[in-house]
Amino acid sequence: MIYITGGAGFIGSRLIHDLSRYHDVTSVDFIDTCNLHDDIKGINTLNPYDFIDKFEKIIENGDQVLHQGACSDTMNYDPNTMINLNFNYSKHLFDKCQSLKIPLIYASSAAVYGDGKKGFAEKEECENPLNLYARSKKLFDDYVRCFEDNLRAQVVGLRYFNVYGKGEDHKGRMSSTIHQFNQQMIRGEAIKVFEGSENFLRDFISVNDVANVVKYFLKNSEKSGIFNCGTGKSRSFMDVANGVMKLNKRKSIEIIDFPNSLKDKYQEFTQADLNCLRAAGFEDRFLSLEEGIEKIV
Repeated sequence: MIYITGGAGFIGSRLIHDLSRYHDVTSVDFIDTCNLHDDIKGINTLNPYDFIDKFEKIIENGDQVLHQGACSDTMNYDPNTMINLNFNYSKHLFDKCQSLKIPLIYASSAAVYGDGKKGFAEKEECENPLNLYARSKKLFDDYVRCFEDNLRAQVVGLRYFNVYGKGEDHKGRMSSTIHQFNQQMIRGEAIKVFEGSENFLRDFISVNDVANVVKYFLKNSEKSGIFNCGTGKSRSFMDVANGVMKLNKRKSIEIIDFPNSLKDKYQEFTQADLNCLRAAGFEDRFLSLEEGIEKIV
């Protein structure tokens, strides 16, 4: 059995879609979110807290856990929420998986790198989180690092960069810019981009490629570590806007002011260092930005 926390979420539901064809899968999420995706209808679902409480009773030898659940709202400044959901829950899950020798693949985040001035390699000296969400992710990464020389089972942390793709409709303002720009076009609106967006560059990775990375580590349970999960190429938000407009065969961009609430908390540049991921044996080609936008539009 593969247990997927955050199964009703964007990446979790995609993993359920792919893996349920060949494996027994259980979604670990809140029941009232299960109508968000057709992919998880009919899939057995457990409440996240029941999953922790009953872990030792339901887990069997050979099971695997994909921990994709988290509070991913970068504008949430409630420390109790962030610590409880992104650290304490993850810590309990890690401890239980290690105790029973159950492989664990969890979602970290490229947000831990902050402004990226020190690079984007999976090293502590490169990490400088700019907001509470990023700090909560780094906190759990650091906890996992404490055990890296004494692991009893596989543990893989994947630092997702800017993930986009099918299944983002429910995410609202937390959805990718590709999704938001395309929705603006569909509604007949101009694409709204922040002033200076030609200089804001991110590593955009398709959820298809993210799923392929996860499945690679599922098949290679002898490999552990923290790995970047991006394409290794950065593109500007203006490139995204122009790509969406081109496929919609319209030209309409509205430049809006950069919000004060994001100043000093905004990543202006990200680009995954893929040396560790490639060294671990993952050799697949990633979709280009243009190929990914075409799939969305």
